[in-house]
Amino acid sequence: MKKFIFVISLILSLFALTANAQEVQFRASAKNVVRTGERFKLVYTLNAEGTDFKGPGLDEFRVLSGPDISQSSGIQIINGKVSRSVEYTFSYILTATKDGIFTVPPARVNIDGKTFESNSLKIQVVRGSSPQQSQQGKTTQPGGTNTGEDDVFIKVIVDKKNPLQGEQIIVTYKVYYCINISAPEFTKEPAFRGFWVSNLLKDRQSYVQYAESYKGQQYHVAEVKKFALFPQKSGKLVIEQADAVCQAQIKTKTQQSSRDPFFDNFFNDPFFNRYRTVEVGLQSNPLTINVRPLPTRNRPADFNGAVGNFDFTSAIDKTELKANEPLNMKFTVSGTGNIELVDKINITFPPDFEVYDPKITKSITTTQNGVSGKKYFEYLIIPRVPGEFKIGPVKFSYFNLKKNQYITLSSPEFTINVAKGDGLASNITYSGINQADIKYIGTDIRYIRTHPPQLSIKGTYFFGSTLFYILLIAPVLLFILFTIIWKKELKKRSNIALMRNRKATKVAHKRLKTAQTFLKENKKDDFYVEISQALWGYLSDKCSIPLANLSMETVNETLTKKEVKEEIIKQFIDTLNNCEFARFAPGENASTMENIYYEAVNMISLMESELK
Repeated sequence: MKKFIFVISLILSLFALTANAQEVQFRASAKNVVRTGERFKLVYTLNAEGTDFKGPGLDEFRVLSGPDISQSSGIQIINGKVSRSVEYTFSYILTATKDGIFTVPPARVNIDGKTFESNSLKIQVVRGSSPQQSQQGKTTQPGGTNTGEDDVFIKVIVDKKNPLQGEQIIVTYKVYYCINISAPEFTKEPAFRGFWVSNLLKDRQSYVQYAESYKGQQYHVAEVKKFALFPQKSGKLVIEQADAVCQAQIKTKTQQSSRDPFFDNFFNDPFFNRYRTVEVGLQSNPLTINVRPLPTRNRPADFNGAVGNFDFTSAIDKTELKANEPLNMKFTVSGTGNIELVDKINITFPPDFEVYDPKITKSITTTQNGVSGKKYFEYLIIPRVPGEFKIGPVKFSYFNLKKNQYITLSSPEFTINVAKGDGLASNITYSGINQADIKYIGTDIRYIRTHPPQLSIKGTYFFGSTLFYILLIAPVLLFILFTIIWKKELKKRSNIALMRNRKATKVAHKRLKTAQTFLKENKKDDFYVEISQALWGYLSDKCSIPLANLSMETVNETLTKKEVKEEIIKQFIDTLNNCEFARFAPGENASTMENIYYEAVNMISLMESELK
């Protein structure tokens, strides 16, 4: 009991101790050699409590995050003597944009009113691509946390890597984690170029969670995104990388060293374990899908791309009617597969039938297993002359995946008996499928005029009538109105800022069109110059800011004042950064240039909707 009381007294006095007198050490560390485009960490370590940290100038590098500050403390008990130490770290995550040898100047920090400087660093940047990502997806931790890549990561799973063109494949984004995390927020959504996409998870309540063993370690798994993809062309299609962030809780344990096992066991108590929340960046692994073309052998002439397992039915509301009376004909395609892409039915009607464009409706169901449903094609038909008419069988062809062959389904032949009409409906047609909209067409020479003639009272003249004076005054009023409008237009044109604002989108689109020409000609330097001028010029014209005054900080400040959504501001700045990075990065291919072009077009459209 006395020993326990002694320990408690010792612990209480421990936190009242000040740090032992020790030499202040303020050190900078980073990799000596990095590649262009590679992310690396610059860390400043301080073994005392400091304030007013001032980081170095990092003009030769791009700062992705930082400075992120973390603190750890340690306790040493040697022969009953207690000492306490603290350590602060200030971390940056940087990327190199060009090759060369660069000097990182010292950082500064204030300790008890005295300024201390760190050492400077020399970093050599060599040409080359960034390291390859791991197969399960890459994890980055801003701020120098202890979270490893195996603690939380995203893995993309696809059920088929060699589908046929038009065949459904299921792509699932799984988050593996063995620490406490929040639901990931995607900062860059998955891109599926060359696919028709259906989202199978509508909200977070649809997440599927379970436990799974991966590489000998047990993980919690959450399926955060799931899509049904239908490839629209054959060849190699790439599912591009997606980026996300989440909040993770990591354990920081009080450090101790003692020659007494009793103290070691005492400090292993959970009371001395602490958790702190850090932001973790996640990157999914890109996937390449090898899409096989559909076989050409025995392909029906009326095949229009339907792939899956379908049924085809038809129905008609009547086969006996009079001339000029309407009838409805309905075709239904149902089943599983790319039913959304079935857009027409090949059908031939008798020439004496007046046929309106079909009304197309659908009932689509998306589940964890994919897409299924029904699509309806309803035709409104009006026979104009009496007689017996036949509507031949209508064929619908699709490729059956289970049987690996083309299947042709056919409707029955319909015989329509049209009797002579009574003339009551001879001057109207029905323009809606429900016969609700009525349109008069009784103006042809075959029809008798049904409206009474327009007669005027004898003895009345146009001169001096109300219409005469209206037509006489109208030119004067129109001239006055034209003058007022013209003066307002001249005033607007004299306002240079207003005219630049109004023409900002037009000028940006013109530059993007020029950039597209350079993209097709693979003129990299000219392309990135035009993209950069389009983005910066649009913001300059739209917000009336001189180009010389524009920077990332002024962009963020200006758009925030104009109440632009924060996520759109971030996307715009990311697009500017991506453009600048790609402009100086070596070995950029046409795919990267195409992605930059579409990002710029999308951002100008989003910004235009926000700044209206």
